[in-house]
Amino acid sequence: MSHFPVSSSNLSAAHLGSYLKDQYNIEGNVHCSLLRAGVNHTYLLGCGDERFVFRVYSLNWRTRPEIEEEIKLVRYLKEKAIPVSYAIPDRNGNHIQVLNAPEGERLGVLFSIAEGDKLHNYPEELHSAVGAIMANMHLVTENLEIERTDYTWDVFLVDPFKHIRKFISADSEEMQFLERTAKWLSKQLSDADASKLRKGVVHLDIWFDNLNITESGKITLFDFDFCGNGFLCLDVAYYVLQLYHVERDEETRDKKLAAFFKGYEFIVPLSPEEKRILPMLGVALYIFYLGVQSNRYENWSNSFLSESYLKRFISQLVKRYYDLHGLGKEREMADG
Repeated sequence: MSHFPVSSSNLSAAHLGSYLKDQYNIEGNVHCSLLRAGVNHTYLLGCGDERFVFRVYSLNWRTRPEIEEEIKLVRYLKEKAIPVSYAIPDRNGNHIQVLNAPEGERLGVLFSIAEGDKLHNYPEELHSAVGAIMANMHLVTENLEIERTDYTWDVFLVDPFKHIRKFISADSEEMQFLERTAKWLSKQLSDADASKLRKGVVHLDIWFDNLNITESGKITLFDFDFCGNGFLCLDVAYYVLQLYHVERDEETRDKKLAAFFKGYEFIVPLSPEEKRILPMLGVALYIFYLGVQSNRYENWSNSFLSESYLKRFISQLVKRYYDLHGLGKEREMADG
């Protein structure tokens, strides 16, 4: 063989910049650099004062139809005045580029830049603003359906274990806790009153890492890679989960949570049933993303994922969140 086969590669930023300059008829000197090599690879493309983000999807991560649905969704949200990063067509009107990488054909999309910076901690008024943006997004995606993942309870609580089990001992205390918890959550969430849970298209990954904020307070959402069909309160649960993770000072966290809920419910109220299951959804989302990390071991998480990492994650994050919301006591009462 002339070249040894590979399962994952980093595309040359310099060559990618030249390619995109031609494909998008960009005039002037183009600069291209790798921003992040995660589940997908993200490049920053610049020419003068103009900047763009080019996402290269990993091999066998998203199909062309799935990416097309993501592109349609962000275009729809932009038309509805939701502040999002959106896909930009090339000189031939195509949104998707096909790149012949060593591992096979990878797909790429050029997105508008989300102005501002990622802020790990930001004040209460900005949490309120994020809440309002999320609520407005839910207003226009409620009862909408796209050709993407249907986020059933099995997607969160059954499927992840197909990947997690490869990296942690089945008889470990942490794994036994996770499996017991998943079974209990599956029963609890299946018994929830679905008629009181709004359904539509969700982002499923709204947190500080996927929104940029300018000095003037303008917020832009991006990275809809996990968008799909599900209960809208999943987005709320994930944001709450991340606030617990990022802001460890209880008083500060509670004030920011209150501001977020105030911003959200100024636009649309959450039902009592949606509020009730938020902690359970948070734990389910932890399990879901552990599955993603385990699934993408070969091209992303191999630098940190190990049995010891999973044990720490389960005990220090998942179980901590579970216990903080009294879910363990509730289960003990139900089992008793």
